[in-house]
Amino acid sequence: MLPNEAEVLQRLSIADIERAQSYVKDLTRGLEIIRTFPQGVTVFGSARLPQDNKYCIMARKLGNLLAQNGHAVITGGGPSIMEAASLGAYEIGGRAIGFNITLLHEQVPNPYLTECLTFEHFFARKVMLSMASKVFVFFPGGFGTFDELSDILEIMVEKKMPIMPVFLIGKSYWRNYIKMLEKAVESKLADRKSLKIITVTDDVREVVKAANKIGHPKVSENYYDGFNEAQALKKAGQTGAKG
Repeated sequence: MLPNEAEVLQRLSIADIERAQSYVKDLTRGLEIIRTFPQGVTVFGSARLPQDNKYCIMARKLGNLLAQNGHAVITGGGPSIMEAASLGAYEIGGRAIGFNITLLHEQVPNPYLTECLTFEHFFARKVMLSMASKVFVFFPGGFGTFDELSDILEIMVEKKMPIMPVFLIGKSYWRNYIKMLEKAVESKLADRKSLKIITVTDDVREVVKAANKIGHPKVSENYYDGFNEAQALKKAGQTGAKG
């Protein structure tokens, strides 16, 4: 017999309840802001590269092209790749949305954001970066970028979210990552579907082409709303959740 809400609350400490309320606050505020614009294109990448780096230049160009085609640019709101993509959209008069995060060394939002929301919790921020997007773009980056990429690929493969285009920008940078994935697949440690989702390219116009193909969903029609996890699992030949 499942415990009722009152029984659960009796077992929780004040710290547990405050923590849960903090999670809910992050998620609720995030959901409110993503309901104000059609799903756009989320750009991930390093927070450490200078603006004259070739990948920052490419990210700025991508921001330009996306804005010209009416797509919102979503980033983590910080410097480097995130700033370049935001600038690209901002200078064209497009929408540059930043989902910032509170860190030990404060990450200051870049000055080119048309909207910005700062999160306390990484997982809530990751949910919003996913739900706000119809296309995912990964420029070279470190632990945070790899974490986001692995998370999104796993969730797509496991039918927890719709499969959407995933682009890795920078063939030379991502070459060894793809080799690692291929080795994992050969060793039956990863699903081959993850490789089929990814497109590795040096041409940011491919991203814009994919976004244009998907089109511009209405603000009220987030792709997650129509996604049915049970139906997706059934279609994939699965009968239930994995234990």
